[in-house]
Amino acid sequence: MIRFALHGRLRPVSGAVGYKIGTGFLHPPSASRLSVQAAALTGYGEDFDSHSCATALQDCVRRCDILAGKAVHCEALKKGNCLDLFASNILLNLYAKSELFDDASHLFEEMPQRNTVSFVTLIQGYGQAQQFEKAFELLSQLHREGHELNKFVFTTFLKLLAGMERMELGPSLHACIVKLGHHGDAFVGTALIDAYSLRGDVSSAKGVFDRIVCKDMVSWTGMVTCFSENECFEEAIKFFSQMMRIGYKPNNYTFASVFKACLGLDAVELGKNLHGLTLKTCYELDLYVGVGLLELYSTLGEMENAHKLFEELPHKDVIHWSLMISRHAQGQRSREALDLFGQMVEANILPNQFTLASVLQACTTMESLESGKQVHCRASKLGLDSNIFVSNALMDLYAKCGRVDISARIFDRSHTRNDVSWNTLIVGYIQSGDAEKALDLFSNMWNCQTEATGVTYSSVLRACAGLAKLDPGNQLHALAIKTTYNKDPIVGNSLIDMYAKCGDIKNARLVFDTMDLQDEVCWNAMITGYSMHGLSGEALRVFEMMKEQKVQPTILTFVGVLSACCNGGLLEQGQSYFDSMVYYGIEPTMEHYTCMVGLFGRKGHLDRALELIQKIPSEPSIMVWRALLGACVIHHNVELGKVSAEKVLTMDPNDESAYVLLSNIYANARRWDNVASVRKKMKKKGVKKEPGMSWVEFQGSVHYFTVGETSHPDGKLINGMLEWLNMKANTGGFIPNCDTILHQVEDEEKGRMLWLHSERLALAFAMVRMPNVGPIRIIKNLRICVDCHTAIKMISGFVQREIVVRDVNRYHHFRDGACSCGDYW
Repeated sequence: MIRFALHGRLRPVSGAVGYKIGTGFLHPPSASRLSVQAAALTGYGEDFDSHSCATALQDCVRRCDILAGKAVHCEALKKGNCLDLFASNILLNLYAKSELFDDASHLFEEMPQRNTVSFVTLIQGYGQAQQFEKAFELLSQLHREGHELNKFVFTTFLKLLAGMERMELGPSLHACIVKLGHHGDAFVGTALIDAYSLRGDVSSAKGVFDRIVCKDMVSWTGMVTCFSENECFEEAIKFFSQMMRIGYKPNNYTFASVFKACLGLDAVELGKNLHGLTLKTCYELDLYVGVGLLELYSTLGEMENAHKLFEELPHKDVIHWSLMISRHAQGQRSREALDLFGQMVEANILPNQFTLASVLQACTTMESLESGKQVHCRASKLGLDSNIFVSNALMDLYAKCGRVDISARIFDRSHTRNDVSWNTLIVGYIQSGDAEKALDLFSNMWNCQTEATGVTYSSVLRACAGLAKLDPGNQLHALAIKTTYNKDPIVGNSLIDMYAKCGDIKNARLVFDTMDLQDEVCWNAMITGYSMHGLSGEALRVFEMMKEQKVQPTILTFVGVLSACCNGGLLEQGQSYFDSMVYYGIEPTMEHYTCMVGLFGRKGHLDRALELIQKIPSEPSIMVWRALLGACVIHHNVELGKVSAEKVLTMDPNDESAYVLLSNIYANARRWDNVASVRKKMKKKGVKKEPGMSWVEFQGSVHYFTVGETSHPDGKLINGMLEWLNMKANTGGFIPNCDTILHQVEDEEKGRMLWLHSERLALAFAMVRMPNVGPIRIIKNLRICVDCHTAIKMISGFVQREIVVRDVNRYHHFRDGACSCGDYW
């Protein structure tokens, strides 16, 4: 029965028609051919016994020849199962290493005798195949049957725990080892050191090392590796030096670990000295040593030495190539990374998933979509395009090259997604201006129970900021607190930015004040936030606090400070801060000049603004001339406004705002022929004025309003509210500013048209539908007009409610008949 069962299992290794040997397949041999092969292997013919069988099987294990091993097994069964315990364990090892676990299990069960070696052999096989449950069942059986718990059992047990990532059980096993007196053994001790190293418990690993009675080179290497892997780099170097003084000669693993320590300490010179030692000990050509040296040189900027070492390596495998390509891609040497990849292909080295991910990173940095497509094609041919590292890199490539639609298709087809996959597409949508899809994708991510990271929170908060959606932002803040990501400085900075851009400057300041670490990004966000809300005094106070805390101002800091001065009309302070930039080693950029031109211009110093423009060392940007053009509209300077508009239109002939502002200048001057001429040019060029639009969010829905909107379902209620507001405002002494309407119509008609502006329609809807709790928040795509500003200011007084309006330039907080901008905007 046993013989029949074993003969019945002589089938192809891979389940195919034949046996796989090397790269080819053979048909299953007949029993007679197996007998001949077995006789040839053993060399004993009729004198076939357990000893000859064991010798033949050992040879099969060395050559990984499963076919020959089965032939020997078959012949042993024909001779009456002459395998003794020693030979059976060798055959068991062959089956386990070949992952033929059905054969291994049947052999194990049919063995008349089993010892600890039998169990450990099969357990190790299951462990290497990551069949941990079966491995632990065998461990339990070993213990139940009373077999010896020797050092091989414990080291195998520790490897299983490492494979299962259950090293928290290590101390319990350590206690058992101590109880049985194996803790002083170097073999077991080194395994324990590795186990504690994986847990990050360096002190316990050091304690194990100190109790090893006869330390060998492997023990020392294990301890050096433990220090290096847990970023105790100085201790690793000290241990290595001590090991050398005692007289132990380092091996390839020792060198690899000590090179990692040198990398952690940025000790490139020490690394070079150790490189010389590897030359003396002939380890420089070893795979691990070569990779360690390449990592050291390439990461610490010694690319010339890295190239020299790389060229001298006689055998370069995919790991060497991948490392060099990766370091070039990460070090802004994208062209060199692609060249190396080309050389790798010419050398007939097949890339792996890490190679392709690095090459795609280089393509992304270069924004080379065509090169990326070629790499994508190669990945598909190799069957690696579905690998998570490659698919994430592909998504990033297409998103940053403007093809987020392809990124979305790759994401949808992916069967394995991690947080990077979700984050990549979320960021891609935000960068492409589709923040709504980014929010929807985050919702799907949450529903799929994928854990959000700091990158996720900061990205989605950025989407909320772009859409000025405060409610989702509040929810994200709550989630960040729940997951403790609110302590992450990047998330904290994003929260400040989100609250500021969503009109809640108080919560922005609350987040700022409760942050554990306030870096320059945090300070800049707070300064910019106050500036955006017209709270120039608060912005400058935060800047002074920043200097008191010895935080170095940056280019962006002064953009925020000068913007605050511009928004508040603080001419002298703005000039002083602008002049002080040189003391911080900061040369004014075009953004700083734009702020100063806007500050001079809006205060009526158009000549000083023009003089500053003429002093700009480089060609003034379009933003500088737009700032001057906006000032000319305020102060009705037709000639300078015409010059500014011409400058803007020279740089961008289709700039809609330049035409509109120039038309407004002419209309204010009652130069209707010029107004008609500008509008004719706009029509000829196909340039259309962006229609004014305002919107409010209510119960998760966004309600949009244009001038004179009549299609809203609540139109009657809105009109009724507008009439009531108009009546109350007129009773309070409100006089409409008809100059705001730049059309040739009667003042009475102008007054009626003003009450149909989009921001007033949005306000009326909010007062009808939204509960009388908290502020009303309105967003407008253009600059709020003077008359609407005056009207809403008065309305906030008699309805006793805060009204927050975000226009294209800034926030206005209307409360108790006043505005945060102080009527200067």
